[in-house]
Amino acid sequence: MKPGFKYAVIHRHRMKYPIVQMCRMLKVSRSGYYKYVKQMQHPAKDLELAEKIRAKQESSRRTYGYRRIKLWLDSEGIVKNPKTILRIMHKYDLLSEIRRRRKWVQMGWQVHKYQNLLNREFNATHPNQKWVTDISYIHTKEGVLYLSMIRDLYDRSIIAYKTGTSQTVNLVLDTIHLAMKSVKTESRRELQLHSDQGFQYTSQAYFDLTKEYGITPSMSRRGNCYDNALAENFFGILKTECIYRHKPETFEQANKMIDDYIYFYNHERIQLKTGLAPLTLRQSC
Repeated sequence: MKPGFKYAVIHRHRMKYPIVQMCRMLKVSRSGYYKYVKQMQHPAKDLELAEKIRAKQESSRRTYGYRRIKLWLDSEGIVKNPKTILRIMHKYDLLSEIRRRRKWVQMGWQVHKYQNLLNREFNATHPNQKWVTDISYIHTKEGVLYLSMIRDLYDRSIIAYKTGTSQTVNLVLDTIHLAMKSVKTESRRELQLHSDQGFQYTSQAYFDLTKEYGITPSMSRRGNCYDNALAENFFGILKTECIYRHKPETFEQANKMIDDYIYFYNHERIQLKTGLAPLTLRQSC
């Protein structure tokens, strides 16, 4: 397992486990982890260079390693340290596909990656054609409550959601099970489920469940949060209109706020684009 991937695992679980213990378990240095965190604090500068490299990789059919990218950047008048180029290519998944494995083992799980089939096409012609999913967190005095949800891009309704005190693979699987209760078997063949590259969505269990249901997985490109913008958008609405205003102190309060708000959102909240609440539009089709 590469150090950058280990640092990402540590950063994801930093609120649940001590950083010192995770560094020791994964055999990486604390200084290396904090350097990784520092680099994450300047995404805009990295993103600008990453977009240039991405365009070149597309034209070169993903055959350029960091050395050839370095030569190309020099010819364009962009002088960068080779280590910086390599770091950015690692961070945004822009490495050459030559001599690279597409699957690897992560802490005992088989990791799967999927193509970005959604490709920011956030409109659907009918229900259960395109879904987006993600996990967000809500702070309380008792700790962090995680919310997993699935949103239908046809009417922007929340098809299913689950909460838990840890962001496990089972939290995601339970959300999918709940969502699939409302989908007819014949409709599953064209159902696309888009996610980011969180470990829950790259796990073997997620791969097996989507295959079992006949769901076609789609996945955001690494470092492209806008690829899953409609999932992030809902969390922003929920937090702005509910969570930040009322500030739940306990898990029970947070769960009740989520239940009440999602019911309001699905059944009553008028969307500017359609002039209807999501489920009103769904029932009219």
